[in-house]
Parts: sequence; C-alpha cells; structure tokens
Amino acid sequence: MITCLKNCRLVQDGTITSCDILMESGRIIQIRTTHQAAHWHTVIDLNHAYVSAGFIDLHVHGGGGADFMDGTVKAWHTASAMHLKYGTTALLPTTTASSAEELLKTFEVFSQCKNSFQDGAKLLGLHLEGPYLSPEQCGAMNSKNIRQPDPDEYKMLVHACPHIRCWTIAPELEGALKMAKYITAQGILPSIGHSNATYEEVAAACASGFRHVTHLYSAMSTIVRKQGFRYPGVVESAYLIDGLTSEIIADGFHLPPALLQFSYRFIGTDRLILVTDAMRGAGMPEGESILGSIKNGQKVLIEDGVAKLPDRSAFAGSVATADRLVHNMVALAGAALPEAIKMITENPAKVLGIADTFGRIDIGRAADIVVFDEKIQILKVFLDGTQVH
Repeated sequence: MITCLKNCRLVQDGTITSCDILMESGRIIQIRTTHQAAHWHTVIDLNHAYVSAGFIDLHVHGGGGADFMDGTVKAWHTASAMHLKYGTTALLPTTTASSAEELLKTFEVFSQCKNSFQDGAKLLGLHLEGPYLSPEQCGAMNSKNIRQPDPDEYKMLVHACPHIRCWTIAPELEGALKMAKYITAQGILPSIGHSNATYEEVAAACASGFRHVTHLYSAMSTIVRKQGFRYPGVVESAYLIDGLTSEIIADGFHLPPALLQFSYRFIGTDRLILVTDAMRGAGMPEGESILGSIKNGQKVLIEDGVAKLPDRSAFAGSVATADRLVHNMVALAGAALPEAIKMITENPAKVLGIADTFGRIDIGRAADIVVFDEKIQILKVFLDGTQVH
C-alpha cells in the first residue's frame, strides 16, 4: 500500500529539492530526486508545492476556543486538531502558573489523550510554564499562583507525571538552581522564562542545566542601571551565551519586524525556535476570551491579531498558528525559507532530544508531512502517512 507524493519541492538542509516522496505503513520509504514512471497504489501530484517535515510547537496553551488547562479530553482534542490544520503535527501542551491540584488534573488528562487523537497533533509531552516565576515578570500569569520552588512540591509533580519535557523557571529564585539540577537528571529541560535574572545569574543557571529561553523578550529582564552602572539581563544573555536556544513568538506583534530581524541575524538559525505561545483564541474570532482554564483563567481581549489584558497594558498570549510564524520569518525577518522551516522542525526536535525521530523527512521516519504554497498557506497535512487535511 504505497503512496507517492509526486512533484514535491522538499525544503530541508538549507535547500529546496525537487523530488517524489514514497510512503508506506505510515513511514517514508524512499525519496526520489528523479521522477520515475511506476504504478503506485496512490499517486498524489503536488504540482511542485513546498513540502517539509511537520511543524513542532514547543510552547502552546490552546486554540480553537479550548485550553489545555480546561481539564477535559474534549478541550485537548479541540486544541490539537485546530493546530494540526495549520501544519503543527507535534506539540507540547503548555500549562500556566496554577495550583498543584490543577497541574495534577492536567497530568491525568494528558495520560488519557497522549496516544488517542488520529486527527490531532501528536502530544510529545508537557511544558510546564511556572509556577516558579518572578513576581516582577509574571506578565499575564495570575500572580496568586506564582511561588518559590518547593522541593517537596516539584519532586511530587515530577514523580506524578513522567511526561514533563520542559519546565519554565525563573533561575534567580531561591532554590531554582537546585531544582534545575534535579529535573535535568530526570530528563526534563529547564528553561529560563518570566525571569528578572542578571547576566551573572543566567550564567550560573546554564552551569546548573538551563539550556533554553522561553519566549525571548516577553516577561524577562534586559539592561538596567543601578547607581550609574549597567547590568545586562536575560535578553542579552540569550545573545551572548552560545549554549542557550531561544523561543521567539514570530506573530509580528510580540516581536516587531526589527526585533525579528535582530534575533535572526545575531542569534541565528541554529539557536532560534519558532513557537506560537497560542492561547484558546487561536483560530477564533476576535473579542473576549480567557487565558488559562475556563474555571480559573483570566479574562483577556483578542483584538488587532493578538490577545491582550483587559486594560490593554500588556499582551496575554498569541493567537498565532505555526504557518504564520514561518511566513513572518520570511516576510518580516528576511530569513530564507529553508532557514525558517528549520526553526520549527529540526531545531525544536534537537532541543527536546528527539531529532532522531522528528523534525526531518528521511527514510524510515514517520510520514508527518506538511504541504504549503509560496505564501506559506497550508495545502495538505499528512500524519503517519495519512492525509488529515
């Protein structure tokens, strides 16, 4: 039962290559750079559309009117199915700062959903954003749920859920470095975010296992002056420390074109990861919405293509989809298409340590494939070799 994707333009390895891709039993079995006549079970002529590995979103809270903190299988299915339509074939459902009880409920739902959706993005694990964050950099997080790292609590959470893959923590908090060492030993990636750390504190964090920065520029320290002296913060550290990868929300609002260009030029294509940070308003009409769970979340307003706090004093998550991130890196940041694709396929796979199975179109890998046009509009999506959109 072989399917041939004919007349593809494969975007990978810094180039665009004309080829045919053969799939069987959910796997890629051959990539032909010369078009050979043959009788396949199914031939899908893509008419020279672009093809890449499925997009991987490391930081996404919800979409389609649902949030992963809602605590229901229905909400998880709604959000993962909505993002699949826009090319995201795998993602990390992401929490907001909340109580331990609410996190444990989220863990339960993940266990029910992790392998159950045939028409939704694959769930690679969980990204916990908080609750160990800086009160001064809480952003749209509910400050009532922000607290210092508690070894009894975070060890209990780790043991309760073996599927935590990334944990956003403010490294300057008391006990945060000890926590980072602990979770790193458990195979969890510590990420710097919602942090007021100085450069020296970030350097110490890297020595304790931190290797990643959550949504660069959003809710984090930058240069400050104290008695005339200037002190760099997390933003500057992301540029200076080669061992750090950084997420950027390339929705065109969280980072304006100039900052997209700046991060692209000076951090570069090997260390940048495109994330949506999408909340439930992604894929929905503008108007009132909720950030976080229906029960305990905060009211927000979606307007001008972004979610805002009701007083419009700050953003409250994005409503972006993955295809828009790629489009904006090309159109606004000036990245070449293969570079932009790498930031949402290979780079996130490497950050999670799953680059041997995700992030590329190669023989033997799962046939998670996205087909799109010159405007990065999604034409088709294949999940394990089956066309789902």
